[in-house]
Amino acid sequence: MECVMYEERSGAAETVECGLGDEACRVVLKRLRDLGEGEFGWIRLVDPQESELAELAAELGLHPLAVEDAVQAHQRPKRERFGDVLAVALKTLWYVEDETAVETGEMMLFVGPRYVLTVRHGDVDPAAEAARRLDADPALLRFGPLAVLHAVLDVAVDAYSDAAERVRAELVGLEDRVFSTSRVDHTEDIYSLKREVREFRDAVQPLVPVLHSLLRGLGEEGEDLSPRVLPYFRDVADHLHRTDTEVRTLDELLNSVLDAQQARVGTWQNDDMRRISAWAAIFAVPTMVAGVYGMNFEHMPELGWSYGYPLAVGIMAAASGALYRAFRRNGWL
Repeated sequence: MECVMYEERSGAAETVECGLGDEACRVVLKRLRDLGEGEFGWIRLVDPQESELAELAAELGLHPLAVEDAVQAHQRPKRERFGDVLAVALKTLWYVEDETAVETGEMMLFVGPRYVLTVRHGDVDPAAEAARRLDADPALLRFGPLAVLHAVLDVAVDAYSDAAERVRAELVGLEDRVFSTSRVDHTEDIYSLKREVREFRDAVQPLVPVLHSLLRGLGEEGEDLSPRVLPYFRDVADHLHRTDTEVRTLDELLNSVLDAQQARVGTWQNDDMRRISAWAAIFAVPTMVAGVYGMNFEHMPELGWSYGYPLAVGIMAAASGALYRAFRRNGWL
């Protein structure tokens, strides 16, 4: 557990690290209770147990259902309001280049009048980068706890954009391999990337209406702060919309690449069948001639002629050569 106390006007920050349930935690909670006008606290938790979160939730007045959502970590992106506490769930996402995979985590944010509580599940922590951005631009702190919400959303959406660029680069390489001259079936690679894009969509797509709902909620609250903070959230929503469009495009392109791969596999099979059929036709002629003269009837033409054997062999060779030339000219061989 880590807690940062912010002073909105000066941008001053004081960091306190402690564990849930220990004396330092109680000191932090007391500090939160004693916060004055223009101050707020940001509490950051990683993979807490429900029992560990109970004391903190009771102190902050969190709804039991909100605590359950924060602990379970299997929530779709959503926005809910519990009294004066705004709860926002979102998916964290990052691209693992070595595995060509999109990995996801989860973060739950509780925004109260004088505090922000973030609960993270997963390896990537957008809160750390968000804190660095707030330190670099302390003027944002004048928005109070909403500044933390904006910073975390902005970092998460930037990560989406970065992952989308990496997935597109992988898709371009896959397209080059599919349309190359080599006869390699890339269907498994396409399906693998398509699964990753689907996981990507499950993180990005549900967050779009959540941000739109958040914008409407901030605009309807009637606070003096809302008109000034709304442009920042609109900027995040625009970036998210572009990423959502990009992910949809990637999914459609993968469908097209899969169709192209299947068409190429069908073409390869047709080519193979034509080659097999052509060689079968070429070998059918000598087989037929040899079969006729191999029936050993007593009275057959040319059996007693000294040039009968060379003539039969010549006919077989000439017919086979003519067929080979014809198939070659038509592209069957």
